[in-house]
Amino acid sequence: MAYDLEEQEQIATLKEWWSKYGNLSTWVVIAGLAAYSGWNGWNYYQRNQAAQASVLFDELQTAISAKDNTKVARVAGDIENKFGRSAYASLAALSAAKSFFDANDLKSAKAQLEWVVAHGNDEHKNIAAIRLAGVLLDEKAYDEALKALAGAALPQFKTDVEDRKGDILAAQNKLEEARTAYKAALEAADKNNPGRQLIQLKLESIGGSVPEVKA
Repeated sequence: MAYDLEEQEQIATLKEWWSKYGNLSTWVVIAGLAAYSGWNGWNYYQRNQAAQASVLFDELQTAISAKDNTKVARVAGDIENKFGRSAYASLAALSAAKSFFDANDLKSAKAQLEWVVAHGNDEHKNIAAIRLAGVLLDEKAYDEALKALAGAALPQFKTDVEDRKGDILAAQNKLEEARTAYKAALEAADKNNPGRQLIQLKLESIGGSVPEVKA
């Protein structure tokens, strides 16, 4: 096929450009395709992981309903070991902890809550810390309970943290400090919070006066 002069110049220019940049361009394209393929692969992996974790989580809930804590421990462990970076893992550990607590297996309940404190997201860590403090309170490990509460710093949990702190301090007969904690719990609580009445009763039972609700 014959080319006119202009076409020949364009071809010569293209050849010259390719000799300089063609190899680099090829690698850029390959890298782009690899990144795209990797992104799709990662998304597929994530979806697949979530689906598997969901199946195990359903199995866990069935075991909890049946009060089969041997199976609860096994399934919760599977979720934590295989899908520890997913939200299902923290939810499974929190659910398992409640099941163990209801069965008065405080050791297993603590182990699950400690796992969440170490591995969960911020919200789940705060929930676990408050519940762990409650378990330690039942064991009369008061200093450890207060230390656990220190790990719950999100503002939306302030009412629960101060309420639990009041319980721990009251159990230690540190009544003035307990009254301060209960008052702080009430001040942080929304006026429509259904837990306000119980906090008020606890405060009044140790000689405290309920602070006025701010308008």
